[in-house]
Amino acid sequence: MRSNLLYIAVIIFFFFSCKNDQKPGIEERNDVPEIEELTDASNLRESLNSVKMDLQEKDSLIAFYKSNNYQPIWKSRELREDLFRNIETVETEGLFPQDYHSEILKKELAQLDKTTIADRTNLEILLTDAFLKLAHDLGAGKLNPKDLHEIWGTPLNKVDNASLLKKAIQEKDISEALENLKPKHLVYTGLKRQLSKILADSTNFHDDKFERIGEGKLIHPNENDDRIPLVYSRLQQLDYIKKNTDSVSTTYQEDLQEPLKRFQQDHGLENDGIVGNTTVSELNLSLEDRYHQILINMERWRWFPRDFGENFILINIANYHLDVIEDGDTVRSHRTMVGTQARKTPEFSDKIKYVVFNPTWTIPPTIKKNDIIPGSAKSLDYLKGHKLKIYDKSGNVIDPKSVNWKNGEAKNYTFRQDPGPTNPLGRVKIIYPNEYMIYLHDTPSQSLFKNNSRARSSGCVRVQDALGLAEFLLNDQPKFDQEKIAEILESGKTKEVPVTRNFKVHHLYWTAYPEGDTIRFINDVYGYDQKLWEAFKPRNSKK
Repeated sequence: MRSNLLYIAVIIFFFFSCKNDQKPGIEERNDVPEIEELTDASNLRESLNSVKMDLQEKDSLIAFYKSNNYQPIWKSRELREDLFRNIETVETEGLFPQDYHSEILKKELAQLDKTTIADRTNLEILLTDAFLKLAHDLGAGKLNPKDLHEIWGTPLNKVDNASLLKKAIQEKDISEALENLKPKHLVYTGLKRQLSKILADSTNFHDDKFERIGEGKLIHPNENDDRIPLVYSRLQQLDYIKKNTDSVSTTYQEDLQEPLKRFQQDHGLENDGIVGNTTVSELNLSLEDRYHQILINMERWRWFPRDFGENFILINIANYHLDVIEDGDTVRSHRTMVGTQARKTPEFSDKIKYVVFNPTWTIPPTIKKNDIIPGSAKSLDYLKGHKLKIYDKSGNVIDPKSVNWKNGEAKNYTFRQDPGPTNPLGRVKIIYPNEYMIYLHDTPSQSLFKNNSRARSSGCVRVQDALGLAEFLLNDQPKFDQEKIAEILESGKTKEVPVTRNFKVHHLYWTAYPEGDTIRFINDVYGYDQKLWEAFKPRNSKK
């Protein structure tokens, strides 16, 4: 059955890939005679000066025509049809035709021989607006991530859609111009393949009916709860339990525990076999919800850099995972721990500068404000217990007893922990200077990497085998081989070593990605997905 589905998916993918070449145009279907020019410069200038249409790229559009001396560009049916076919099939890229005037363009193109000059002038404007908007959305994303995230430190992709339009018109090839804008990353193309399968049979949305599981108290094995039959039924629907197995018991029995753990493992949840509200929320996501999840993750990949660099570290915050890519190959992978819901790890990109062995830990502003100062104000034993010292701006050690902890004086001081076995940064940290004070580091709490859900830090990224990662980054410097690094660590002294290799770090966030011939969906640990979908869904849509 799986091979049949894969065969169907290939045929669907081929069909959509060839659709622009094979499908008759809307004008051709209606046997409309060739109209070489929709309007003229004077009509166009007049319409633009009093434009009343619902345009999405109005400023860019007006600037484009002004620079083009108000000359119309959609003179040939071939170009009009080429653009319209791209709009018709844009669902395969995770976008919506209605966002690009699809309905009005379909209507106007189909009756072009019956329209007035004013109608044709408006059509000229709408075609240009549709191209400019579509080019922007394919190349940079429909939404601006800075509007959705408190911190977004990765440069936005830019599309010179006006220049692109001029080039496409000159070369008489709209499709190629738009195709070159699309992300080519394996995750994006994998999501696109899965999307084609869903679009081929959207009736599955209607077949995916189940009773939602209510939230409530935690349910442990052997406990009774009226929701247990619903959990059992949902896991059956999702193929974690055999379909021919029935259960009406309200007791959490042993045969439910392992399937639930596998579901939790697959979706990035803590795989403890306990039915909690996060697990319930994930179980309640329908096929249509997963379709939306694919769309918004494709949108994320339109935000992400097209070129990550020759060598880079790619961190998926949501999946607690880090990959090292060197010369196009993944050479290392590490488990990570990221920021909690209250102290999220931000999305940004920067270049690695140096490695610090036996690091001191300088308390970040948020932790200083929310934890250290309040704890010290209650008892000075807090500082002693955490092995913290206080420094003024000149680097002098301050006696905690001399600090007035109630008047805000403590905010002006630096709090630091010396190297040692209890230092939260462990034996090494990897620095790529940034305004967010985020970096990669070791941790003495290695056992926490065994957990499936690992949003436990204060924003920085803890890395399993961080020392091995540091050794890799320095492997072009023979003087810092494993023996020398071991010697530095044994000394207990802080040592900063510049990284001479050109490595970037990209902190990104996505909750769906291809795995084999399917898509793996993981828990939206920071709750970004729903907010993104509400902003992303089609214009004038209430779904």
